[in-house]
Amino acid sequence: MCRNNPDILAHVEQKHQRNVVVVSTGGTIASRWQGTGYAAEAPGEEVLSAAPVPDGVTVRVVDLFTVNSPRLTTAHQLAVVHAVREVLTDPAVDGVVVTHGTDTLEETAFLLDLYHRDPRPVVLTGAQRPLDDPDGDAPGNLYDALLTASLAHGAGVLVVFDGLVHAARGTVKTHTLAADAFADPSGAPLGKVGFGTVTPLPRAPRREGLRLPDADAATPRVDMVMHHCDADPLLFDAAVAAGARGVVLVATGAGNATPEFTEAVARAVRAGVLVAVTTRVPAGPVTPIYTNGGAVDLAAAGAVLTGTLRAGQARIAVVAALLSADGPEERTALLRGIVETPAAARPGPDVG
Repeated sequence: MCRNNPDILAHVEQKHQRNVVVVSTGGTIASRWQGTGYAAEAPGEEVLSAAPVPDGVTVRVVDLFTVNSPRLTTAHQLAVVHAVREVLTDPAVDGVVVTHGTDTLEETAFLLDLYHRDPRPVVLTGAQRPLDDPDGDAPGNLYDALLTASLAHGAGVLVVFDGLVHAARGTVKTHTLAADAFADPSGAPLGKVGFGTVTPLPRAPRREGLRLPDADAATPRVDMVMHHCDADPLLFDAAVAAGARGVVLVATGAGNATPEFTEAVARAVRAGVLVAVTTRVPAGPVTPIYTNGGAVDLAAAGAVLTGTLRAGQARIAVVAALLSADGPEERTALLRGIVETPAAARPGPDVG
């Protein structure tokens, strides 16, 4: 590890007190037994009380809402972005932690990443076991997130889970129940947390943050449709007919469907609908290799290929483009810019 690099994280022992704000949004980390299952109910202060706070860190809690993350809407996610932006207006704040349900954490993390324009880190974490589980993972994940948020200046928006630090972009939930629930299937973790230290993190390659819409801005309908054997464009066309301003086609392989889907994409694009193509394959980029309904034809019909972004984050990219640009051409151009991976972001550093 290059410990003389000025951009790396420092050891936990610092001379000044570091201030971290926790934005609490619910999820399993805030959940208790409800008689038939678990649901989020604990406020942020109670969630925080379950975890030790790193030495030299002072914590303040903002209770934004308490929701199981499958129930989140784009409006909820934009509220998180606005809350983080508001917290960072205080120059005394060194970093932010967002506690979040794991089901859609990857989507909120990427949305935050697209609008983040501050060198102070934003760290998302959660838990796979509920708050009242005596062997739960909430205390460890929260401690690690607080430590990382206090030290990771310049690292951007991060996901900290099970002792690993991931970039928001590309990181998805890869296991329904396991403690090590998050990874970037096409990349590597950025670092590790352990024994009061965080391994060196590179400064994140940053683009200028997108123009943040007003807090009460209307949110666009963006649907996802999956291709499979025997699939036809019925559901794709239905999404457009229902008023979708964007559609994500979850294709097969490197981004392939059928000529019928290509025709549906072309119709949608002509109608001003923003179309993105991702893949149901866990790892690797969407690439224009095949014709006859493949990614070559889908791109020619006007769809934007999303690289290594998978379905949830591809949809967030479409939402952000619709919210942050005016007109079909501008939105398409912005979406192309969003899905391009910054050159310095891959491959991930050795965290061994």
